[in-house]
Amino acid sequence: VTEIMEILPHRYPMLLVDRMLELEPMKRAVGIKNVTMNDPYFQGHFPGNPIMPGVLLCEAMAQVAGVALLYPEEHRGMTPMFTGMDKVRFRLSVRPGDTFRSEIEILKIKGNVGKIACRGYVGDELAVQGEFMFYLSPKKDNQADQKA
Repeated sequence: VTEIMEILPHRYPMLLVDRMLELEPMKRAVGIKNVTMNDPYFQGHFPGNPIMPGVLLCEAMAQVAGVALLYPEEHRGMTPMFTGMDKVRFRLSVRPGDTFRSEIEILKIKGNVGKIACRGYVGDELAVQGEFMFYLSPKKDNQADQKA
């Protein structure tokens, strides 16, 4: 997790990648999130029937993509931001005790914008899939955002 935190700007409770299993910078990556009852969103989603929110499954996959995108030294300090999502489908509930595995492939990049294909699994079962568009916010933009 320490190396992931050197690459991604996210911190608790929004850091949703515990370990990287595979990494081909600027091409593809596989990472995991160990889902536990201690994750803060389970207090209200849903009492007695804890399910990891779908938007956080998408965020976990996007963060794995972020590691692949920000791994090159020249991209360190940039912030990957969603600009859109297509073809997102939820197929399986993710619950405490599950290991959520994100598999991403970078489909295209032009300048600071691009598109990724994402699939999230619990074991061998597909839980979620989709295509995400992103923008890599340059370091100077990040500093301006922090002042606002």
